[in-house]
Amino acid sequence: MSAKGQHLLGLYAEDLEARYPGRTPEEYLRGVRVFLAWLDKQGIALASVRTEDLLAYQSALVSARKSDGKPYALSTQTHQLVAVKGFFRFLYRRGFRLNDPATTLELPRADVRLPRLVLTPREALRILAAAARGRDAVALRDRAILETLYATGIRVSELAKLTPYDVDTEERVLRVVLGKGRKDRTVPLTKAAAAAIESYLANGRAELVAGKKTPFLFPAEHGGYLHRALLSRIVKRYAEAARIKKRVTCHTFRHSVATHLLRGGADIRQIQALLGHASLATTERYTRVEISDLRQVVRRAHPRG
Repeated sequence: MSAKGQHLLGLYAEDLEARYPGRTPEEYLRGVRVFLAWLDKQGIALASVRTEDLLAYQSALVSARKSDGKPYALSTQTHQLVAVKGFFRFLYRRGFRLNDPATTLELPRADVRLPRLVLTPREALRILAAAARGRDAVALRDRAILETLYATGIRVSELAKLTPYDVDTEERVLRVVLGKGRKDRTVPLTKAAAAAIESYLANGRAELVAGKKTPFLFPAEHGGYLHRALLSRIVKRYAEAARIKKRVTCHTFRHSVATHLLRGGADIRQIQALLGHASLATTERYTRVEISDLRQVVRRAHPRG
């Protein structure tokens, strides 16, 4: 990569870090680095890239194969192209290019992927019941976590960053600060979730914090940050205790909340607001789950199914 390319990539990294939280900047930068490496192999200077070159790169992504000989998933190809489009949009916006050759580049269209695993309401309640058996600080925290996941469908990254100030158990609301897309939202808590959090705050959190100054509502032992892997282990442990045969993750609760609300008559825009989806199209995949369920019923029960 040329020195100028390195400089522009560094400026782009600063721009991404100012706009996006978590791992998003690195994911974008990884995609751009792959593209820049491809340009070097083709002998194409970054300043002279045309739309035709981007179409050639898109074709190269389609033709590329992994070590096992299989093509890369359509989602992987899309992520690469989204990163490239974002990079050229940045270059154009900051005046490093007079035009944006990626404007007309179309992303590959994938079939909408339905959530693979959704808990039934009975299965969700069995997991919550398994978490309600313990009375020590860790058990109280775990129950509050699971009740919060099932009440709100909150993302793992959002749950881990919650502070005690983000929860009002009397009003039964929870505030997600700087969620995905750096947007705030306020969501309702169920009565059970509010009670579980209140019990945990009164009888468990102080012991977990162990005198340390930690901002998090749900700290790990000794007040540390509750990483995604730790949260996954918590969910898995109680799913196994409840003898759930499905592979249950934190995200399973998110899918389950949306599906259960939809089946219960909630409006799709209300579900969108709860989950914090930027696009209604993201939420609409849950209506496809319902259609899938109906199709199975028709095949099983209709005389001409």
